[in-house]
Amino acid sequence: MLTNSNEFVFQHFFSMIKKWPFILAFSILLCNTVTVLAQTEPEEIKVDGDKFQDFFYESIFQKSIENYDKSLVALDQCLKLKPNNETIYFEMGKNYLASKDYKNAYSSFERAAQIDANNKWFWVGLYDVCYETKDFNQAIIIVNKIIPFDAEYREDLVSLYMITKQFDKALAEINDLNEKVGKTERREMYKMEILSESKFQNSEVGTLKGLIDKNPKEESNYIALIFLYYNSNEEDKAQEVAKKLEREIPESVWAQVSLFKDYIEKNDGISAVKSMNTVLSSPKVDSKIKHRIFNEFLLFSNANPQFTPDLDNAIGYFKNDKEVNVAKEIGKFYHNKKEWIKAIKYYEMSEKNNSEVDLETNLLWLQAYTELKQFEAVVKKATAMIDTYPAEPQFYYYSGMANNQLQLFKKAKEILEMGLDYVVENKDLEINFNIQLGEAYNGLGDTAKKELYFNKANQLLKEKK
Repeated sequence: MLTNSNEFVFQHFFSMIKKWPFILAFSILLCNTVTVLAQTEPEEIKVDGDKFQDFFYESIFQKSIENYDKSLVALDQCLKLKPNNETIYFEMGKNYLASKDYKNAYSSFERAAQIDANNKWFWVGLYDVCYETKDFNQAIIIVNKIIPFDAEYREDLVSLYMITKQFDKALAEINDLNEKVGKTERREMYKMEILSESKFQNSEVGTLKGLIDKNPKEESNYIALIFLYYNSNEEDKAQEVAKKLEREIPESVWAQVSLFKDYIEKNDGISAVKSMNTVLSSPKVDSKIKHRIFNEFLLFSNANPQFTPDLDNAIGYFKNDKEVNVAKEIGKFYHNKKEWIKAIKYYEMSEKNNSEVDLETNLLWLQAYTELKQFEAVVKKATAMIDTYPAEPQFYYYSGMANNQLQLFKKAKEILEMGLDYVVENKDLEINFNIQLGEAYNGLGDTAKKELYFNKANQLLKEKK
């Protein structure tokens, strides 16, 4: 709220403004009063004009400092001087809306629109009231009045159709806007929501087919139709569209996305490799789709080992992928199948492709070599990893276990005793440490220590049950 001195400054400011004869804003607001004034005697023009301007500027001033009641009082005085002035009703509507008197706000904007139906802003005022009061069905009626003046309000119409669940009208509006002004992220999101309901998919199929016939070089319509068929489990139809896309737009990567699956199912490995490489090298395709295609080819190459070199080459497309370590995941795939040599191959590829040392990859690598009983390799790797991760007990365990297997019992004892200090809240690992320490002391001929550690292991096993 302003002080009295501040209010005086504003009053003085507005009293000066009202004497400026060619103020653009005022001339626009009061343009409809010119005819009335022209029919009045000069003396009356001056008196009535001054009063009207005084009250009007007073209303503007009071609204600017959020004194909406006082602003409305001044506007009532304006109406007494000019009873059918649409600008005054519009200003009253804005004051009522700002003070959340929605009923009077709507009535005021409505009266302004009745006097002059060609003023966009009177309809916008009505729309604002409808939106504030969540009267979305009435808002649709009002927005349709605004669109002839401003076509951008078609975006609002789409949203209103979505809010009121008039999805058929929303879809028609979306398709028309997409064709005439291009797609937007919001409209595409709405469209996906609509097409998740099967009853709308048939009409969309027809729309997309028509668009393809009309413009066979527009790639996006093929893509939308392909995904629509996939979502409806009509894969044969999706493949037909993909082949048509490939004929019309040979360079389209999206045709290869769809055709890849067809080649895999037909056991056409050569064509599948070609499609896969096209997709993986394209910046247009989302990484999730690339990973899905790669995983399908992994399963294919596992059943068809002659294509393993193509799988290995494809890993290079993911070298900058910060989210998924592809080589490592392939290693884990073979690890779970207990194909240790293949698993190791991809763990080593992962290590080569990544500058950072990965804890999990190295532990898996050690387990795979242990399964192959290649204990010299285990000792070498585990010792190197202890230097990198000096507080990670599992590397001490693998080094101690492998040294035991190589009958280097003293070395095993020293490493295991050192690593046991780092075991925290891992009962399984603690059991294994005690077993290996018992083995080390057994190898050294220390029966008492051997029994001590075997007994500890047995006690921990009992506590687990």
